[in-house]
Amino acid sequence: MNTMDFKEEIRQFGKRVDRLLPQINTEEATKTSLIMPFLKILGYDVFDPFEVHPEFIADIGIKKGEKVDYAILREEKPVILIECKHYADGLDPHNSQLFRYFHTTSAKFSLLTNGLEYRFYTDLVTPNKMDEKPFFEFKITDIKDNEIAELRKFHKSVFDLDNISSTASELKYFNELKILVTSEIQNPSEEFVRYFAKQAYPSLVTVKVLEQFTPLVKRVFSQIINDQISERLKSALKKETEESESPAPAQEPESLVVTTQDEIDGYLIVKSILRKEIEVGRVFMRDNQSYCGILLDDNNRKPICRFYFTPNRMRIGLFDKEKKETKHDIERLDDIYSYSEAILQTVNNYLS
Repeated sequence: MNTMDFKEEIRQFGKRVDRLLPQINTEEATKTSLIMPFLKILGYDVFDPFEVHPEFIADIGIKKGEKVDYAILREEKPVILIECKHYADGLDPHNSQLFRYFHTTSAKFSLLTNGLEYRFYTDLVTPNKMDEKPFFEFKITDIKDNEIAELRKFHKSVFDLDNISSTASELKYFNELKILVTSEIQNPSEEFVRYFAKQAYPSLVTVKVLEQFTPLVKRVFSQIINDQISERLKSALKKETEESESPAPAQEPESLVVTTQDEIDGYLIVKSILRKEIEVGRVFMRDNQSYCGILLDDNNRKPICRFYFTPNRMRIGLFDKEKKETKHDIERLDDIYSYSEAILQTVNNYLS
């Protein structure tokens, strides 16, 4: 399943969940109406016990008769343990059987869900012991594009244990940093204010100075955010006005140029590869009918690479010193990272 199809199916399922909730009165109904369809969207056959094992029992260290609701199996071994609650129940990991099961199986991930909220766990803190905090969570009725992109990594067709394990840590700390930064912006701590005050205030930062700077720091960040929002709105309005006033371009009808989520994700991967070499603001994407081009300084004479993505095939075009293009097949977006050296070399050719 390509990214756009998966994204649309998840969006439609989220809307359907909202309509179903008033009719779901039991935990069993939650499983059959919400969780099993969700697993099906992820590509798993919920009626094949060799793939989705219901009422899974670990073979050691567990009180007799205690079961986890589902286990997703690969080569007859559990890779994801799933515990389900009624959608109206809270998700308290401390009371979860997942904690007791996790270390007794080969499963690397566990999922705690009530069909509305989904929380994915692994063992980042202590190997073979499930973390208390999820590394990835979302609400299916309000899922964001970046969350859909992360969720797709659990789809059966692209599931890669090593790949997800390596990104779990990044996701976990990204979310924790996001919470911390948001908290500091809304209610700046003394350390946060002192950091900026020491650089702006000409003499010793006393308690009185901190009291003066605390509301100032808060206002500054609020103003920066508001300015960014205003600039984006202005830019969008300006673009809309220009498009309405200027004739449609003759070269390629807009309806024939469709930028897919895979192309956007590929563009972001190229930016992440180049960030250690150049400012990522110098990397641009220009989509065409036949390919999606990634350019340095938005200059057609400085192509970094090209994406040739179709529903049945994915290729990346790379350029040598003479700007001769060579196309390479890739199976998934993460394969772009294997061409990091070539991408960096192309940019260095332009810089030199």
